[in-house]
Amino acid sequence: MTVAKPASRPNAPQFSSGPCAKRPGWSPENLKDAPLGRSHRAKVGKAKLKLAIDLTREVLEVPADYKIGIVPASDTGAVEMALWSMLGPRPVTTLAWESFGDGWVGDVTKELKLPNVTKLKAGYGEIPDLSKVDCNTDVVFTWNGTTSGVRVPNADWIAADREGLTICDATSAAFAQPLDWPKLDVVTFSWQKALGGEAAHGMLILSPRAVARLESYTPSWPMPKIFRLTKGGKLIEGIFQGETINTPSMLCVEDYIDALNWAKSVGGLKGLIARADANTKVLTDWQAKAKWADFLAADPAIRSNTSVCLKVVDPAITSLPAEAQADFAKKLVAVVEKEGAGYDLGAYRDAPAGLRIWCGATVEANDVKLLTQWLDYAFETTKASLSQAA
Repeated sequence: MTVAKPASRPNAPQFSSGPCAKRPGWSPENLKDAPLGRSHRAKVGKAKLKLAIDLTREVLEVPADYKIGIVPASDTGAVEMALWSMLGPRPVTTLAWESFGDGWVGDVTKELKLPNVTKLKAGYGEIPDLSKVDCNTDVVFTWNGTTSGVRVPNADWIAADREGLTICDATSAAFAQPLDWPKLDVVTFSWQKALGGEAAHGMLILSPRAVARLESYTPSWPMPKIFRLTKGGKLIEGIFQGETINTPSMLCVEDYIDALNWAKSVGGLKGLIARADANTKVLTDWQAKAKWADFLAADPAIRSNTSVCLKVVDPAITSLPAEAQADFAKKLVAVVEKEGAGYDLGAYRDAPAGLRIWCGATVEANDVKLLTQWLDYAFETTKASLSQAA
């Protein structure tokens, strides 16, 4: 089979799963009001940081009694702050079905060395049995597994009358998937994911139950300054009013505000979810015809609409040794990137060989459609080169 080289390329060929594509129409000119050279503690700096928090609450539809803070070190920093500050007084259940979730398991068991931990794990493309989660324990999980393309289908498995806290890494879900706030006590994400912001800044959202834990429990281990959320047994309220623990980039803050205002312009949370769903539908419709590729997550109910992971299932490729299959996937990605038709499409380094295509709201559906044409071209081109080599 010969596939002609496509005539058009995506207008925005950025399909990385982090940092993700900038919003449509983005320009450095949008950041002209950033208070550069000014202190983040000056009136103008505090106002910008507070605006970022307020817009986050509005767009994500966060309940009024939840606290929202801007914290250092991206989503990783936000998750670590929660784990180190709150875990310890109750048994813990960890869920993992991809590399980042597995990383949180390691933190809980190997670094914090907590004694009573239940680990529920599933392979790439699958999800643990959520009915086995004991919500009277503290539960640590990712809402959307960025490196596996698997998300929880909903929060029905979380008990409303739970005694434990739910600590949710939502970095590839926020702004693209509905989060069931009453079921979540700690939610974290980073700017560089679903809204295409810049890196190194994390968001930490706390329910009243999470605040109560912070104010009633003091960990036995030392706490670095950038992890400290309380003082004298009380929550440091300033963190959740824009008084950051360390110095943020005011240029990145301006960029995040710009992204949030764009989110409002496309219909807020419902509009963002609809855009991500539309992008994923393009891939679903294409896959049904392409045949050579399939979703890593076989069950549509747990399939991500942001970090969509694909595997090559053509028999001529799957019959090859695992190393050769991985090499084929890398060569396929290289063809697309060389043509400038799509960047950063390869599967995560710890995931099964294949493709990972970001379909969040900042991506345009027509660009995804054009990308699929290049994927078909790259597949046939790479497959033909194997035949020639043989």
